[in-house]
Amino acid sequence: MLFEDLSLSKSIQKAVFEEGYLNPTPIQEKSIPIVLSGRDLIGCAQTGTGKTAAFAIPIIHQLHRIVGSSKKAKQIRALVVTPTRELAVQIGQSFDTYAKYTNLTQLTIFGGVSQNPQVDALKNGVDILVATPGRLLDLHKQGFLDFNHLHTLVLDEADQMLDMGFINDVKKIVKLTPKNRQTLLFSATMPIAIRELAEMFLQDPEKVEVSPVSSTAENVEQRIYFVDKTEKRNLLYHLIKEENLSNVLVFSRTKHGADNVVKALRKKDIPAEAIHGDKSQNARQRVLDAFKNKEVGVLVATDIAARGIDIEQLPYVINFDLPNIPETYVHRIGRTGRAGNGGIAISFCGKDELPYWKDIQKLIKVDVKTIADHPYQWHSGSPEAGDPKPKNSNRSGGAHKSRKSSASKQNKKRWY
Repeated sequence: MLFEDLSLSKSIQKAVFEEGYLNPTPIQEKSIPIVLSGRDLIGCAQTGTGKTAAFAIPIIHQLHRIVGSSKKAKQIRALVVTPTRELAVQIGQSFDTYAKYTNLTQLTIFGGVSQNPQVDALKNGVDILVATPGRLLDLHKQGFLDFNHLHTLVLDEADQMLDMGFINDVKKIVKLTPKNRQTLLFSATMPIAIRELAEMFLQDPEKVEVSPVSSTAENVEQRIYFVDKTEKRNLLYHLIKEENLSNVLVFSRTKHGADNVVKALRKKDIPAEAIHGDKSQNARQRVLDAFKNKEVGVLVATDIAARGIDIEQLPYVINFDLPNIPETYVHRIGRTGRAGNGGIAISFCGKDELPYWKDIQKLIKVDVKTIADHPYQWHSGSPEAGDPKPKNSNRSGGAHKSRKSSASKQNKKRWY
């Protein structure tokens, strides 16, 4: 299928074509016709599958038909609620891109910055509003938001909003909108709380699921280091110095852990910065700009904060902490090796993280090379974790290529 087969307006087709889009991704191909039909939709898809375009493009098409070239005062007709500032900015930019040949306007609002410019823009009128829950409820309480003309509500990254404690805020937001709205809910996973939310606020929704990303790019070289938990910081410094690594994105499981890694590296005179939810928007943008401009060699991020980071030529990703969700590993290392470039993904595995690593291996089905020649290996004798006894060990520490295992299993459906 081609985008031109989706019966989109010529204005949108032109914008999409200029972005180099020819064929819709699976989530786009399945979702766009449903959204255009006016049905409610539940989409189960990971970040990176093209789901922003899956809802942004048909929303723009619908609103362009409704608003046209009208010079009347603009009203909020589409609302997108998303958990983080970075995601909100990214979604807002996507709407701007796809709608650039229409007269539609969008505004992105989030906390951590002055509300005054946002309020001024709202007073001028907007067609599409992208918002984080806290700032949205705050401005509504102050009387700056009117949802009486709302046509479509999008709840994006619903499982992340659940994890971040926004679920009650989301329920409040939904109740502020008209009952005859179209509602689109997107989530990477479908825990019970999200399914209950869908049953509560969606009307006879269509369900679309894209299988979780399980394959890693072949041009990404993957390495695993089994390391004593207390020695991870030393191993990180060792690799940065011995292999002369720069422009490195490091993933930490917690905000506190990210700050501690940064402190440890700075003590060793390694320029490093952290990015996570406790940082103000201005601070996060400053850190991102410094990293992109290579003024800072190491960026330490949590998964949620990293959700808006898009750097085309990123040579190194390091999993300082292994994720407990296997698909997250795929998305993390997918930050490198983009646009045909090579990349290296390094993971540290402590004894307590061995179950996570086994789950990751089951998902990706790739023989990841173990680097055994380093000074911070697990101490011998570990009845609780066992000996990993890797078959593929690299005692020279040199480069190597990952190979896909011949084993393959069908991904199980998530729907219940």
